[in-house]
Amino acid sequence: MRKLSRENWILLAILVLGFLIRLSFVFVSNVPWWDESVYLNLGHDLSSNPLDYSIENHGWSDFIPSGGDVNYAWPKMGFRPPLLPYILAIFYSLNLGFFIKFLLPLIGTLTIFLVYLLGKEMFNKKTGIISATIIAFVPIHVIYSGRILNDVLVTFFITLAFFFFWKGFEKGNEKYKIFWGIVLGIGLLARYTMLWIIPIFPIYLWIKNKSLNFLKDKYLWYAIIGFFVVLIPWFVYGYFEYGNIFGGFLHGFKGAAYWGGNQSWMFFFQNHRYIFSISGILFVLSLIGISYTKDYKKREVYILLIWSLLYFIMLVIMPHKEERFVIPIIPAISLIIGYSLNKIKSYKKIILGIILIILLWSCLSILVHDKNISSNTNTECFIETMNFLKKQGDNYITVSENPPIVRYFTNTESSFYPDKITEESLKEVSNSTNKTVYFIFNKLNSGFETDKWMKLNEILGEDYGLKFKCPEDPEVNFVYSNKLN
Repeated sequence: MRKLSRENWILLAILVLGFLIRLSFVFVSNVPWWDESVYLNLGHDLSSNPLDYSIENHGWSDFIPSGGDVNYAWPKMGFRPPLLPYILAIFYSLNLGFFIKFLLPLIGTLTIFLVYLLGKEMFNKKTGIISATIIAFVPIHVIYSGRILNDVLVTFFITLAFFFFWKGFEKGNEKYKIFWGIVLGIGLLARYTMLWIIPIFPIYLWIKNKSLNFLKDKYLWYAIIGFFVVLIPWFVYGYFEYGNIFGGFLHGFKGAAYWGGNQSWMFFFQNHRYIFSISGILFVLSLIGISYTKDYKKREVYILLIWSLLYFIMLVIMPHKEERFVIPIIPAISLIIGYSLNKIKSYKKIILGIILIILLWSCLSILVHDKNISSNTNTECFIETMNFLKKQGDNYITVSENPPIVRYFTNTESSFYPDKITEESLKEVSNSTNKTVYFIFNKLNSGFETDKWMKLNEILGEDYGLKFKCPEDPEVNFVYSNKLN
């Protein structure tokens, strides 16, 4: 049996530790975020009806951005890319729902391995190992590998696409060109911002060839065909759901135009410690070093620069920003840092050790902080509320501010409160069904202003039956029912 080399043992240690620290973030909170619960609910629904990518027939609600266009309003869900829900549906169909919590940590760890492979192909094995070490502990990639969201998923496919591209167009293995096109299509179904990645490849080929002669490559066209073949089911969905084969994509772009408010162009710089830790500083220093040595002329370097800088410019331009949106460039940043660090001649091991300690400390500090934040009365009361509801059978509907999350816990019909809280609006909801209606209020993830929840509490206290109050904080965690007894 062939023994593992020292480098392979190091890589294995990085992968194991990278997986474990990602897995630890899975257990930060017992309550999924809004978007997580939406994807989990979609996956559960699709496991029983894979052709119904909608919420019309499943008794729950989501905020669906439409921009005032009824063609992109409730119940159409095309603004949410379908790959993650369909992957989850497979697990639910196989009765492997318990495994879902391990899915994103595993995908995040596979991305570490892909960064190693890409670094080895583009530069050398040592650069691959250093780059893998960096991405293994960049906080933003670690944190969101513990969430059921699509950022880490699309980053996996982006990194895989670059690996196939390099093997195909630089190493001359034609079959990888076709794989590249197929993976780009799959990645686009993971997150629509994959469209920002696609132009990088023709830009690189144009710079490399100093012409458009690369368009004569028949395997490039096979790859393009493969790309569109992957998207055919989504085009069909768009046609029947929106009357436009690009309907799902257009819905996503409409939502991105105004969803979540606007943030300053400085957003990612202001939050760089949470996102990057020391890797942000290392990236800037690497850019300075690459500029000084003129290494940006090397193909291996300038494709990574195009990847990271072009995508980052798009992030800065976009009106709505979140820390996790930067995750798709973390592999490129890690590879650039790995390339630069591998060129160090003196004290390399000491420097790498210090960097690793700082990155680990950053991740563990965030883990402890997030755990403390989530381990509070609001979270405990929400869980107690859900446990109460789960004991009530299934012949009821719930009304709350968090219908996707409530639906995830109870698997029952769940809807929003009316826009205006009045006796008449609540009575209309109560009279719309023969089932028991539970009106829920929890401080966790509440968007109600004080006057609004006090008005709700007043109406419910006068006209409805109190069924549950959380002992730890009963004033803002309660359940009323339209059944007085």
